[in-house]
Amino acid sequence: MSGVLKDKVAIITGASRGMGKTFALRFAEEGAKLLLTTTSMERAKGTVKEVKARGGEVAIMEADISHEADTKKIAEKVMQQYGRVDILVNNAAIWYGINITPWDAWTVEDWDRIFSVNVRGTWLVCKAIAPLMIKQKKGKIINIASNVARVPAAQLFLPYSCSKGAVYILTHALARALGPSGINVNAVAPGYVATEASLAQTDSEKIFGIATGEQSIHQRLQPTDPAGAVVFLASAASDMVSGQVIYVDGGTVML
Repeated sequence: MSGVLKDKVAIITGASRGMGKTFALRFAEEGAKLLLTTTSMERAKGTVKEVKARGGEVAIMEADISHEADTKKIAEKVMQQYGRVDILVNNAAIWYGINITPWDAWTVEDWDRIFSVNVRGTWLVCKAIAPLMIKQKKGKIINIASNVARVPAAQLFLPYSCSKGAVYILTHALARALGPSGINVNAVAPGYVATEASLAQTDSEKIFGIATGEQSIHQRLQPTDPAGAVVFLASAASDMVSGQVIYVDGGTVML
């Protein structure tokens, strides 16, 4: 690897599995020092072990980003561990256990649970970490969105789709708000990625068929595919890129 993140301090939320784990491993290979958050310390042990095997420096903590007190602890932990933070990857989200559901069959509890993490939680982490970056007059925030808010399949996962649409707005708004402080805020929007959560869905084969059929490149997206875009947005190569959503979806959404 090129070491483009050498000695940079990066927080990655929801890093115990799926894309979050992949981002952690790639960041470690690029030389970043990591603080990973998880809702399951037991599940995260494997990620930590793999990061260390790649020579990465890593700390792990349990945090539910839907709780403001936990997001404040993330800020405290990164300063205690490393004394600064250069990169925040807002990856944590509710996706595991979500299946195709008619638009009017979702419950109020479903909507509240998904939005509490995917939208409010992402905002809360930004709220906790941005002041640290403001003091440094530099930082990179990368939100993990999804192309599902821009494709016909949005109706199949309605509250999740709407939550990721909200992440677009949050990304644009924070890019405007934090840009004068030297902070870049962008998002990566993957398509339907073959993560553990996606593969566990009841209709995963059907969904893969729909997704790959809409792609220009007809092959399944893997967790490693969005990692390059995330590394780019975390690196100095993107210092004049802000307020952008980069789609990594095999050429489905075209702007």
